[in-house]
Amino acid sequence: MTESTALDSRLVQWRTRTELQLARQLDLADPGTVRLAEAMRYSTLGGGKRLRPILVYATGSALGAASELLDDAAVAVELIHVYSLVHDDLPAMDDDDLRRGRPTCHKAYDEGTAVLVGDALQALAFEIIAGRDTALLSAAARLQQIQVLAQGIGTAGMAGGQAIDLAAVGRQLSVAALESMHRRKTGALIRASVLLGAIAAGTVGGSEYDALAAYGAELGLAFQIQDDVLDVEGETAALGKTAGTDAARGKPTYPSVHGLAGATQLARLHRDAAVAALDGLGPRAADLVSLADLVVERSH
Repeated sequence: MTESTALDSRLVQWRTRTELQLARQLDLADPGTVRLAEAMRYSTLGGGKRLRPILVYATGSALGAASELLDDAAVAVELIHVYSLVHDDLPAMDDDDLRRGRPTCHKAYDEGTAVLVGDALQALAFEIIAGRDTALLSAAARLQQIQVLAQGIGTAGMAGGQAIDLAAVGRQLSVAALESMHRRKTGALIRASVLLGAIAAGTVGGSEYDALAAYGAELGLAFQIQDDVLDVEGETAALGKTAGTDAARGKPTYPSVHGLAGATQLARLHRDAAVAALDGLGPRAADLVSLADLVVERSH
């Protein structure tokens, strides 16, 4: 089996494990209403790349952690990601009708339900990572994971990036401001995904932790730049969401600032920086290196 084939097999295993864990955690005993439970499952179990949980599994595995130690963090970070998509799609935000090839949550249900879905998914994520089902990780490790995840989605992370994005509609951002927005809006949660896996494996600080943090930050920026490129180059059917929406809304993007060729080159430069950060991990980082390549070579 070639290394590429072996990675493909692991990606299938990690995606399958993620789907099973998500379905189990969304089998809620008391969801409030059947409609809310259905909408949560509709939004979460409707497909997707599952990049963030894969990064949890890949990082933890590289550091020697068993999958059982990584499950809670993998599920939690994906629930956070889905919550962000549900809220981003709302009319008050990006006003999207299509997500993962089917109607967005507020279109399939209604706006009020979509708001509650996001709220409930975020709460469930923190309940899980705090140890709802298992005590496999120490309380100190779980507390550090909670801090990392909260920082990734707060004002220094996803929410802050979205606020910059909303304020920037219809105007040009400087190169530095555009990078700050992307590092927060998308990059911070990808960085958190890597660190959640590291913490579960017992790497809670030091040079390897710092290297993985740098890898996650650079990978997150490369991912978002490639997203900007695909919004220009991609087709709706392949993307699973409406293509060309950034330009239509007057949103600042890397192609609008650097041009399409420049943005493509920048995505690869940040991919290279992510890979370079892993030098000290040696062969253990092989899957993480390959994932960095996949991020900038993807078509959706």
